[in-house]
Amino acid sequence: MTTERFRDRADAGRQLADRLGGYAGRDDVVVLGLPRGGIPVAHEVAERLGAPLDVFVVRKLGVPGQEELAMGAIASGDVRVLNEDVVRMLAIPPETVEAVARLERRELERREREYRGGRAPVDVRGKAVVLVDDGLATGATMRAAAAALRQRGPARLIIAVPTAAPETCQTLAADADEIACVTTPEPFYAVGFWYDDFSETTDAEVHDLLRRAAARRRAA
Repeated sequence: MTTERFRDRADAGRQLADRLGGYAGRDDVVVLGLPRGGIPVAHEVAERLGAPLDVFVVRKLGVPGQEELAMGAIASGDVRVLNEDVVRMLAIPPETVEAVARLERRELERREREYRGGRAPVDVRGKAVVLVDDGLATGATMRAAAAALRQRGPARLIIAVPTAAPETCQTLAADADEIACVTTPEPFYAVGFWYDDFSETTDAEVHDLLRRAAARRRAA
């Protein structure tokens, strides 16, 4: 296990792709990135594997007043995953969860329209799906994404991240057929701690990377 920092998300994606070499060159592989930070990582993975890239939108349900703390997440397909420990510990009432979920649902729908630009989602039925983010702390958004994707009938689901908290990887093992992670440092601190450059990925960057990936596939 290495505890060196990644230069940026592109560097992290290249290192992650090295862990996924068994999926390179196959015509049954699809790479999905969680926006926004997961898309630059996923773009590198898709390019090295020679696989199509698409976005899979998930929104964290942040605790009001402590928005970085996830009390759950929602994903495409009306999937909701709650972090029951956080909800119980903070005694968060159901109406608060519902109010936050309504707000995040609107943002989820906006991002799907913005990023995909009218393109239909990539068909994942019967495919090996590599689901990528830039790191995992609590894993709430990834759990929601995995649950939503299972409804779409993939043959195999691979959760792939550059860095993650060790206990989160263990918990997520039940949600995927395989987990690929470059580093699981202990103590973990936070995802951004393991990047030299963890600047925010913009909507425009997400749109550009998806456009470039689509153009590359057409040219191929």
